[in-house]
Amino acid sequence: MRNEFTAIVEKDGDWYVAYCPEIPGANGQGRTKQECLENLSEAIKLILADRREDAARGVPEDAVYEVVAIE
Repeated sequence: MRNEFTAIVEKDGDWYVAYCPEIPGANGQGRTKQECLENLSEAIKLILADRREDAARGVPEDAVYEVVAIE
């Protein structure tokens, strides 16, 4: 599944810092813009995985999981 998110990137001295407004708490940093975006991408993946696990707690065993695609 492919997802696209907004990255707000700023230069802070020798570092690049970024955050994703759609995913609160997702931040990245790096010496290069590319490294910063890679770190932000990893943060987004970790946060979404954690939210999926958290959301699955307490779901009845007979519940059906479906994928909803947004275009």
